[in-house]
Amino acid sequence: MRAHKFKPGQFVRIQPARSPAAPPAGRYEIVRTLPPDNNENQYRVRNTEDNHERVVRESELQ
Repeated sequence: MRAHKFKPGQFVRIQPARSPAAPPAGRYEIVRTLPPDNNENQYRVRNTEDNHERVVRESELQ
């Protein structure tokens, strides 16, 4: 298992949407790290504009 690249409290951006179901691009805060899914680290993130939280994979973040 690889270490998480991002830490809680860090601000990140989500990659541009590749599908209609993808979260909107924008600035997000890492709320917490989550266990991997299919060998990929996951995070709970909060949108800094609307405070909506969602779970994203590490590959979706920049």
